[in-house]
Amino acid sequence: MANNDGTGPKIAIIGAGIGGLSFVIALKKKFPGFNNFTVYEKASDVGGTWRSNVYPGCSSDVGMHWYSLSTDLNPDWNYTHGYQPQIQGYWQDLSHKYNLYPHVVFNTLVVSAEWDYQEEVYRIITEDGVTGTRSTSFAKILISAVGILDVPRYPDFPGLGTFKGDQFHSARWDHNVDLRNKRVAVIGNGASATQFVPVISSDPTVNVTNFCRTPNWLHPPIRSEYGRIQRFMFRYIPFYMRMTRCYLFLHSETLYWVVFGTRFLHTKFRKAGAEYIRQMAPKEYCDQLIPSYKPGCKRLILDTNYLTALHRPNLSLNWDGIESIVEDGIVTKKGEKLSFDVLIFSTGYVADDFPLHIRGLYQTVKEYYESAQGPKAYLGTAVPGFPNLCMISGPNTATGHGSLIYTEEVQIDYILQLIKPILQGHVSSINVTGEATDAYNEKIHARLAKSVFVDCVSWYRKGSDGKVNSIFPGPGFLFWWWLRKVDWSHYKVTALGSWYHRSRRGVHTTRLVRVFVGILLLLMAMRSGGLAQSKWLLAKVLPKVQQMAQKLTRISW
Repeated sequence: MANNDGTGPKIAIIGAGIGGLSFVIALKKKFPGFNNFTVYEKASDVGGTWRSNVYPGCSSDVGMHWYSLSTDLNPDWNYTHGYQPQIQGYWQDLSHKYNLYPHVVFNTLVVSAEWDYQEEVYRIITEDGVTGTRSTSFAKILISAVGILDVPRYPDFPGLGTFKGDQFHSARWDHNVDLRNKRVAVIGNGASATQFVPVISSDPTVNVTNFCRTPNWLHPPIRSEYGRIQRFMFRYIPFYMRMTRCYLFLHSETLYWVVFGTRFLHTKFRKAGAEYIRQMAPKEYCDQLIPSYKPGCKRLILDTNYLTALHRPNLSLNWDGIESIVEDGIVTKKGEKLSFDVLIFSTGYVADDFPLHIRGLYQTVKEYYESAQGPKAYLGTAVPGFPNLCMISGPNTATGHGSLIYTEEVQIDYILQLIKPILQGHVSSINVTGEATDAYNEKIHARLAKSVFVDCVSWYRKGSDGKVNSIFPGPGFLFWWWLRKVDWSHYKVTALGSWYHRSRRGVHTTRLVRVFVGILLLLMAMRSGGLAQSKWLLAKVLPKVQQMAQKLTRISW
């Protein structure tokens, strides 16, 4: 077992957001008493995206009993789809419950992490965000949990720095800016904007112009408040709460097949979405608000009174495009100059780049991504050439229909299987092979090339016409199935004894059983079939069985 006195292999986790906290909680449950880990967090508190996003109306678009840890369900959610303060509080409470705060080094930026191939550890340089002091530490295992909704993306409009009024990104909302009696330009109309625009425009003294580039599929809101009786049942009848979670999971999986499945269901879903927009939005905006691309190409947006708010006289949409930013406003591509007091950018995140300087055996993660023409990893978790590095929410792990926490929990369970032999002292390093990584990515991108995700420009893709590097091409169950168990043949392992051979023996035994079952079925089919059938079986099937058996046993036939 892993050492419980803090002297075992050190684990360094970068990021105290949902992924990082979920990993540490699972680690403590899997290895009770193991405390030799450190979490580096650049901010002053835990929570990640739910700590940073404090814009008005910020909330989850996933049901809360599904958007929470399976090991720590919460009976006290106020709403089916919770708001930021309660979600942030949930993760703070878990951090106290599992005594995580003493392990987190706050206000600390990871400057670099480089693999020392001789010592087989990562040399980590960190910088204190307050004093600027740099420190060096070492870790046997490195976990990247920086997430994909971390670094705000700003547009590159000419004159962006010349504006003399207040300006900020919605992911870094400035509550010191008073919007009352101001002319406000909101640039972007995605998930965040559709949540805060109805809130800020509810004040009739705030004149809001929402600059839109492409429309989004908005669907009816499903948020409702949990009553006292429901919360009582969640607390005192845990089975009821667990079944609620199961229902939300099944609903999510059903939504996948409706949106991404058969053409018939997809067409019905698209018509329903268009009809909803026509019913709720002002007539003059309907043609512009209904997308021409297929639903699901971008993440579906739950309407939080955005369409209703468009009827307000102090809220208008502008589809002319932005040519430049000037000192006192915006110049559209039609040449019209509009004056504003405040600019709010709601333009998403940098999801197609890796924000950390991590160097493996030969190159950095960024350099590897560039050579691969975009983010690339094995099962979204391991990168070839980077021993003992695991990613949470790596490439192609996001879901366009469900809970990211679910996919992170699946990844974390897989990662714990990977690092277990290191913590037990059986293995020194683990490095996924390039062949396994290439084969996996060929498989998922063959699926993605036929999916709705290539039907439009979105943050799911690398550039306007690049490969889809954020989304997993399947339902949540498939993601779990692919990551349920480590295939050690896909890894180069530096073992400290006979552990690797014992683990491979178990894999060989399982596969040999399959081979012999196949041979048995083959013989039965030959016995019951005719001569022609037997010849076909001998010509087509038997060579494949022989090849598999030869590969597994290294016996010449």
